[in-house]
Amino acid sequence: MKKILLLTTIFIASLACAKTETKLNVVPMPQEVSFQKGSFRIKGANFNYTSGLEDRTINAITALSDDLYACTTKSNSMAAANGVSASTPISALKGVFFIKDASQKPEGYSIEIAPKAIKVLASDHNGFFYAIQTLRQMLPISIYNGKAQKGDKWYLPCCKINDYPAFAYRGMHLDCCRHFFSLDEVKKYLDIMAMYKINRFHWHLTEDQGWRMEIKAFPKLTEVGAYRNGTMIGKDFSSNDGIRYGGYYTQEQLKEIVDYAWQKGITVIPEIDLPGHMVAALTAYPELGCTGGPYEVWTRWGISDDVLCVGKESTFDFLEKVLDEMCEIFPSEYIHIGGDECPKVRWETCPRCQAKIKELGLVSDSKATKEQRLQNYVTARVQKYLESKGRKIIGWDEILEGDLEPGATIMSWRGAKGGIEAAKKGMDAIMTPNSHFYLDYLQSQDLVKEPLSIGGDLPLEKTYSFEPYEGLNADEQKHIIGIQANLWTEYIATPEHLEYMLLPRMLALTESQWNPSGKDFDRFTADLKAHQEPIFKLLGYNYREYDK
Repeated sequence: MKKILLLTTIFIASLACAKTETKLNVVPMPQEVSFQKGSFRIKGANFNYTSGLEDRTINAITALSDDLYACTTKSNSMAAANGVSASTPISALKGVFFIKDASQKPEGYSIEIAPKAIKVLASDHNGFFYAIQTLRQMLPISIYNGKAQKGDKWYLPCCKINDYPAFAYRGMHLDCCRHFFSLDEVKKYLDIMAMYKINRFHWHLTEDQGWRMEIKAFPKLTEVGAYRNGTMIGKDFSSNDGIRYGGYYTQEQLKEIVDYAWQKGITVIPEIDLPGHMVAALTAYPELGCTGGPYEVWTRWGISDDVLCVGKESTFDFLEKVLDEMCEIFPSEYIHIGGDECPKVRWETCPRCQAKIKELGLVSDSKATKEQRLQNYVTARVQKYLESKGRKIIGWDEILEGDLEPGATIMSWRGAKGGIEAAKKGMDAIMTPNSHFYLDYLQSQDLVKEPLSIGGDLPLEKTYSFEPYEGLNADEQKHIIGIQANLWTEYIATPEHLEYMLLPRMLALTESQWNPSGKDFDRFTADLKAHQEPIFKLLGYNYREYDK
């Protein structure tokens, strides 16, 4: 009998020591992974955490424990881990331990999985949060909705993961101006971002077609500017469906989104587009324009000749008061000030703007017109004002035209050339080229299969292929601080359409943001089909199935 028990014990031990995995199914792929023999049974394991963790970090750990319980009905207790530190060997631990470790890189983490314990180390909230996202992807997909499926195995392979992001700025953009999305829809967008370790939400809130942000000093921005008298139909620029359309976010709602994102390690970067793309504001306050109006919130897409009159001091009064309220709502280091697609035709004939050009001594030359330099003046003045409030500006790559003050960050959208130019000048840049990261572009040329889109040609392979440092030497590469994808919504009116354009291309983006040197398209697409698409389906996301 003793021999039988001994043989049984040896057999069970040999199963525990068996090599259970040879690859990791995680997007974005971690920097370093090594596998050992064996596995850890997480079902019913105790969860422990050391002192010094933020409440939001403990909330994220608790959520993982609760989701495990929902799936397995085995309690995963939560307790403080007294007397445990980063140097405690895993052989001395039993259960799952989240341990603060100041030596970990910002937003980085390490996970060590042994047969009796999991040891997670990080120095900050984001590091712990991302470690949890990695663990979730390693578990059965039931963890995402708390409903166990037949065949679920609650074991994790023994391995060591050392991981950290290549870029500090990893962004996703959403245009809520052309089409408006509810708080719940924006939160769902943030949920998807958080799953894949994206940490900046660039929120486009002002446009010709609608002003979406409550500003208490100027109530008509939302009373009037948040609504348009219809929307063009399809791509017929002469049409109008005649249906009043609009909406806006109150300041309390904006703060709610800021907090919701912060819990998930995401910083919200708001955009006020200036001095162009301001027809909604001009409709509300026509005295801000060169002609005095009347103006009407645009019902079609495109670029309006009507922009802010920057020859008036009252315009800067307006901008500063708007920026004051934005800084109260959004604690982000950056405020995005747009700066793109600003026609100069009104300035060319506006007496006030021409007087300002003369006052400033601006002249045209081979590099820029005097009107372009007037926009440089606007950018510099807004930049200086925000710097006085401890903030920095981001602008689209048009702000490079003419002369730009040091300290601005360039968002390169017309290809990568703006980012390359900025980096060569010693300025920081965020790469968001339309050639690779405009997710409103078509995903294939099959116009029968694809929904209405702005055009373009951006299949998954193209998004995945982006090389962030191409054309730059080692010193210049340091100025590429991040990568972002943009989702403009001229032709995207529903959450279902939005998700279809986002997924799975957003996942291809994250591999360039997190670990560009580890990219492997075959590995990525195999994991997409086997693991990520089933997660999308389980969560009810409307995604585009990958097909070669």
